[in-house]
Amino acid sequence: MKQTSIFRSHAVRSFFYLALPLAGAVVLGSCSDDDEPVKEDVPELITTVELTFTPVGGGDAVKVTATDPDGEGTDELKADGPIALKTGTTYTMDIKLYNGLLPETDEEYDVTKEVEEESDEHMFFFSWTADLFANPAGNGNIDNRQDPVVYADVDENGLPTGLSTTWSTKEDASSNGAFRVVLKHQPELKSATSGYNTGETDADVSFVINVTE
Repeated sequence: MKQTSIFRSHAVRSFFYLALPLAGAVVLGSCSDDDEPVKEDVPELITTVELTFTPVGGGDAVKVTATDPDGEGTDELKADGPIALKTGTTYTMDIKLYNGLLPETDEEYDVTKEVEEESDEHMFFFSWTADLFANPAGNGNIDNRQDPVVYADVDENGLPTGLSTTWSTKEDASSNGAFRVVLKHQPELKSATSGYNTGETDADVSFVINVTE
């Protein structure tokens, strides 16, 4: 599903006080209960996904990006190059999200802040070629919500978000494959069991990944 901007509905209750000096009448008006807002499940518009793998204990960070230049057009997010990691290394991976270039500033709008503020509605899911990592093991939690991913952040309900995660490559074992990142938008749907098929998709991008000595 193509991403679209998110809009939030806010109910406005207005009161009008009209004093009539001669009659002394007061008229009050307000919205009815039928005007209560409805929670919308509308994805964010994301045109850039940036992954930064920073070695724990020091070393050069590895940064890769995926971009979608036409925004709401037909093109999808496309990765700019492989993720190049070292064997026997633990990385913290941080995700940044942006939406286009704002015409008034020529700067990208940082969608990351919205995801942080609404972390109880968002969750990242991951998949990768089996046995790429020592930890987490397996092939990710896109196919099975309960499969291990080492999340480093949680929302207000203690549920994982995924803007920050931890990854440990295997010792002396070069490998290569695919690494997929999916951001799901799950307002009033996110739970301890909600998975990849719950809610709408904000971003979905696959990278080539190489692990070398």
